[in-house]
Amino acid sequence: MQRCVLKLFLLLFCHLLLADNSAAAGVLEAIQQRGTIVIGVSPGAAPLGFYNERNEPVGYDIDMAKRLADALGVDAEYVNVYGDSRVSMLVSGQLDIVIANMTATATRAKSVDFSIPYLRTGLRIIVRNDSGITRFEELNGRRIVVGRGSSGELFIREALPGAELVYTDSFSPNGVLLLRQGRVAAAIEDNSIIDYLAAKSPDYGILPELYLSGPIAMGIAKGNPEFVQWVNDFISDYIDSGVYTAQYKKWWGNDSDPPVLREGS
Repeated sequence: MQRCVLKLFLLLFCHLLLADNSAAAGVLEAIQQRGTIVIGVSPGAAPLGFYNERNEPVGYDIDMAKRLADALGVDAEYVNVYGDSRVSMLVSGQLDIVIANMTATATRAKSVDFSIPYLRTGLRIIVRNDSGITRFEELNGRRIVVGRGSSGELFIREALPGAELVYTDSFSPNGVLLLRQGRVAAAIEDNSIIDYLAAKSPDYGILPELYLSGPIAMGIAKGNPEFVQWVNDFISDYIDSGVYTAQYKKWWGNDSDPPVLREGS
């Protein structure tokens, strides 16, 4: 009887071990077997992601997503994500990877793993030129557009506790519309987005400071070290081959200088 119980226990243990090893094989193998990679993208912030006149997602992040899928030899399936959903949908297994202007922060790294940076950005504040606002301190007590769950929201909460936060899941067009209509005093977003908007329209001005400069990375669910390593190798080749510089100039203009990600980039 004891021998039977021991044999049953060993069989159960081996089954669990195999199941665990299968799970550990992770996302990379599953993607290749499936032939599709599910990518979280955020088409609400030009030029990183937005819809063109044919209602197709385009932008710097979308180009990166397409390039990654091609390198894997699979089709790309895009799922729109915003703010907090970028992390929660990864953790719940609804996405294979997030390529959606996500800053790699220590707080987020508790829940997901990050690749090496494929872009670097900081926060800027944009105002209407006719607002009369020239200094950051003048925004305390005013209405400011922020992305829900974004680095900008956290920064404004701490730096301007008297400001009224106006949330949007899509900076472009929703946040831009609020600013254009004068319903808010300012908006805070990554400088990659703010600089692009200001360059396109003479109606807006940018406050001079750059806040919380940080790395933009791809997010991957924890427990997938092989996939993380593959993505890191992919990004390293992207930088070293010169594609990073070409892509940056494609979206921000030939006169723009891409942020330095590491030596030699």
